[in-house]
Amino acid sequence: MDHEAALAFIRDHRRGVLATHRRDGGLQMSPVVAAIDAEKRVVISTREGAMKTLNLRRDPRATLCSFSDPFFGEWHTVEGTVEIVGLPEAMEPLVDYYRRTGGEHPDWTDYRHAMEREHRVLLRMTVERSGPTRTG
Repeated sequence: MDHEAALAFIRDHRRGVLATHRRDGGLQMSPVVAAIDAEKRVVISTREGAMKTLNLRRDPRATLCSFSDPFFGEWHTVEGTVEIVGLPEAMEPLVDYYRRTGGEHPDWTDYRHAMEREHRVLLRMTVERSGPTRTG
């Protein structure tokens, strides 16, 4: 499958489920809101202490399944290697993530303070494989 088509789908359908690898080899699944950054990477905001972050520190492989609003609608899967960007380096990329997923924030100072309070990190996935494209 064409990576560009998958990235375009994720850009328009931000909700998905991220699968990471637990220590025992099983999968940890997390509902997420994803965006595509200027370098065509999948980006996701999460907390430093979240299980997905802990799993990705140990094993950076992940899979994202992004889907449309109807349950039996179209969906796309992308796989890749994830880089975890922590604060303070993550602050401006987190601002960019918010803009891509929610538009302009009413108070950017408050947003930045919240990112620090919540110990936010940005996950950046370089897509190495995509597909299949399916419906239903």
